[in-house]
Amino acid sequence: MAANGMNNGATGRNGLAKIHTEKRADEVCHDDSTTPMKAQTIDELHSLQMKKSAPTTPLNGIQGLFAEEERTKQQLQSISASLASLTRETGPKVVRGDPASKSATPRVVSHHHHHVSPTISVSDSSLKFTHVLYNLSPAELYEQAIKYEKGSFISSSGALATLSGAKTGRSPKDKRVVRDETTGHDLWWGKGSPNIEMDEQTFMVNRERAVDYLNSLDKVFVNDQFLNWDPQNRIKVRIVSARAYHSLFMHNMCIRPTAEELENFGTPDFTIYNAGQFPCNRYTHYMTSSTSIDLNLARREMVILGTQYAGEMKKGLFSVMHYLMPKRQILSLHSGCNMGKDGDVALFFGLSGTGKTTLSTDHNRYLIGDDEHCWSDNGVSNIEGGCYAKCIDLSREKEPDIWNAIKFGTVLENVVFDEHTREVDYSDKSVTENTRAAYPIEYIPNAKIPCVASHPKNVILLACDAFGVLPPVSKLTLAQTMYHFISGYTALVAGTEEGIKEPQATFSACFGAAFIMLHPTKYAAMLAEKMQKHGATGWLVNTGWSGGRYGSGSRIKLAYTRKIIDAIHSGSLLKAEYKRTEVFGLEIPTAVEGVPSDILEPMNTWTDEKAYKETLLKLGGLFKNNFGGFVAHKIGKDGKLTDEILAAGPVF
Repeated sequence: MAANGMNNGATGRNGLAKIHTEKRADEVCHDDSTTPMKAQTIDELHSLQMKKSAPTTPLNGIQGLFAEEERTKQQLQSISASLASLTRETGPKVVRGDPASKSATPRVVSHHHHHVSPTISVSDSSLKFTHVLYNLSPAELYEQAIKYEKGSFISSSGALATLSGAKTGRSPKDKRVVRDETTGHDLWWGKGSPNIEMDEQTFMVNRERAVDYLNSLDKVFVNDQFLNWDPQNRIKVRIVSARAYHSLFMHNMCIRPTAEELENFGTPDFTIYNAGQFPCNRYTHYMTSSTSIDLNLARREMVILGTQYAGEMKKGLFSVMHYLMPKRQILSLHSGCNMGKDGDVALFFGLSGTGKTTLSTDHNRYLIGDDEHCWSDNGVSNIEGGCYAKCIDLSREKEPDIWNAIKFGTVLENVVFDEHTREVDYSDKSVTENTRAAYPIEYIPNAKIPCVASHPKNVILLACDAFGVLPPVSKLTLAQTMYHFISGYTALVAGTEEGIKEPQATFSACFGAAFIMLHPTKYAAMLAEKMQKHGATGWLVNTGWSGGRYGSGSRIKLAYTRKIIDAIHSGSLLKAEYKRTEVFGLEIPTAVEGVPSDILEPMNTWTDEKAYKETLLKLGGLFKNNFGGFVAHKIGKDGKLTDEILAAGPVF
């Protein structure tokens, strides 16, 4: 009653607002100072928190609830067909939603009969529902990862930090491709090839193992997404996985469909079954470890067993594009790509450590993509919808764009962070040196969306030459571009036991030998044809050493390399005067704005001329030895092009 009496004054004790209560007929005082709640129970309150996502398009003219049911039914039938074992007549029973939520498992109503005869063919697995978490949003995937996957944390910047298990990199020796009549003829097999064969039967054994494993789980994640930003040559991919980490990784790395595109997605062109937590059976033919990544191009399927490293999915699909695209006369490229404000496009090729990511990320130019592209009659298009950046020793000063992209939605792989603040220490290699971040390309401020551009004006081949004999920049003829593209050279600095660091030449055909499917000369011939048709110029840029090999010379300053790249983009380098080097026969400019002229000719920077010539001949010999593996493969009907390419190599 006292409370009721307080209603007369405007303020209560200590200037606080008064509580308004009314005594009702039921003798209970009610607080009327706030609007009444719609919910009567805590469960009802929680149910008000989320509202249903509305479908955006009617299904063939049908609207309303019926259309939504029909759409879901078609989607589930498609997913069930993907998960079907080939030895059974139908796929598993699939239902959408998390099994942990109460409404997810529907009750199947059976008709009661008095005499039920037992069905012999029914197995336990056919009685079970497979719950499908379909194209979840990053927020939903965060919740799944943190709730159910050990080693998943939110970092201080908002990214999802995860672990990829025992494998922290790709397993190229465990990758197999089904060899059949078609692939036996089309693909590159044998010495130097990344394609290790397996037969159809073994693929089916592994596929069955993966599908059975996925169907035995309480839930699986299904992503339906696209590859290739060129709408005419887009590939529909379906990724079935067991981990929220894998689903979010692919959400970021593939192109994300709009709600409308998803509703009309239909049957995928390619399917990945990622059962990476489950090993392959070592008794199976062709298996050499508990890991197997298997590609079947005829079935358009990929199976992953025994590795949880997410990069296997990204690079597996890249291999597929290296097969599918050339069949359409489209060149698939392991390259970065950017575009100037005036629409001039440049491609950047280079192996790890050559500066491909750093040089293609340029604040004065639009980023088309950092890693995988297609060059068709329409121009260049990015294959992916995201970037997969190295994080080791990452700093805000050196790589501000990558640093700022590591925020909510980004996957951080195998990084180490402070247990209390969750701040990542990018210099820590405790788990692996191959720490990575996967984020959508729109997280880069100057990314051009959609990621398509016109035909390239410049094709830049990057090499980090630790022998210190290649010039900082040289202009290439078409034949030289093909020679250096097929060679795919860089030199790694490897530590030997005595602590002496000796440069090691590395050659990777087409700057991506691990992913190409056809013979390297086929991609090189396509590159030359497109460059010739669209008037592109080839350049060889050395981002490595000058004035001596590693240990005695010094690394070419990044500022100088950037000036060289700027001169290529602006077209001013085409107007320079050139002279020809010995052995490699490269055309080198006599002057580049902002770069000391004496470093442009490598011989000038060495104090010991004899040592320079010996090193130059040594590198020339390494190129010749490597190229020996490609000589037998004739390009064109008369093999003239092969002779031209050979002549463009080192001569001594």
